[in-house]
Amino acid sequence: MKTRSTIILGVVLITLGVLALAYQGITYTKREKILDIGPLQATAEREKTILLPPLVGGLSLTGGIALVIIGAVKSRP
Repeated sequence: MKTRSTIILGVVLITLGVLALAYQGITYTKREKILDIGPLQATAEREKTILLPPLVGGLSLTGGIALVIIGAVKSRP
């Protein structure tokens, strides 16, 4: 892998790691059908959350830092 792409991948991982640690989850709204009796229908909007453990953010952050360091060391003459 080229050193420039290693550094770019490291920066992306650092950014994703910081976001994962800051938000700790992704929340979205889903429509669910509650009642369906012939022509009568009722729906409800429910919020669902996908939790991101802090370990995921920490590993992403650590891996990103390592890639940036490796890329910087390899780019030296």
